[in-house]
Amino acid sequence: MKLERLDKILAGSGRFTRSQARSAILSGTVTVDGRPVRRPEAKVSRTADIAAGGESVDGAEFVYYMMNKPAGTICAVEDGAYPAVTGLLPRHLQARGLFPVGRLDADVTGLLLLTDDGAFAHRVTAPRSEIRKVYEVQADGPLGPEDAARLAAGVTMPDGTAYRPAKLDVDGEDPSRCLVTVTEGKYHEVKNLIVACGRRVTAMRRLSVGALKLDGTLAPGAIRRLTEEEISSCFYNFI
Repeated sequence: MKLERLDKILAGSGRFTRSQARSAILSGTVTVDGRPVRRPEAKVSRTADIAAGGESVDGAEFVYYMMNKPAGTICAVEDGAYPAVTGLLPRHLQARGLFPVGRLDADVTGLLLLTDDGAFAHRVTAPRSEIRKVYEVQADGPLGPEDAARLAAGVTMPDGTAYRPAKLDVDGEDPSRCLVTVTEGKYHEVKNLIVACGRRVTAMRRLSVGALKLDGTLAPGAIRRLTEEEISSCFYNFI
């Protein structure tokens, strides 16, 4: 079992600076498995029951959340036109340094993963992982079987950008609505695939990453923590 400094674990939770963590420990208000610990350098397990001032402290090395991304937000530093999705997070998660896994345009809504685990984020977004991402798309006109065949064969844009084969499922009642499944995640990929079909995206929402689906109970801008099973499901390519 890996043991780490108590002040480091407290500071890593985002609720304390390193100096605040040290002061809290020295004051005797920090407990580990119900017992006060007064040494900042004390080595403890992250799985221990840690509390400060009677409030539980999350000692996890990394955390993973899903957000129902609202329109009008960006997955980057604020650019003056749109606020960043990280600004919607509770203060302690902002302090932990959570960041979006990949990017969704300002006008795109739906499933967005946020974490402080760089290796996880890289694995989810790396094209070689071939993780399926499904988007619900509203186009400005009808799509048909010929468009599905075009995407299934792979698309090369006039500028030479090539996209892997993708899946297009057209709504039987409204042919301007469809589901697009991609495994690459290039910049503006879904929008460009619809352009290749002679249409334009007017609205888009991401529904899933791997086998992880957007929680339908989440309001726009709301988040919830992922379970261990859900974290793993991001790498399962079935839905």
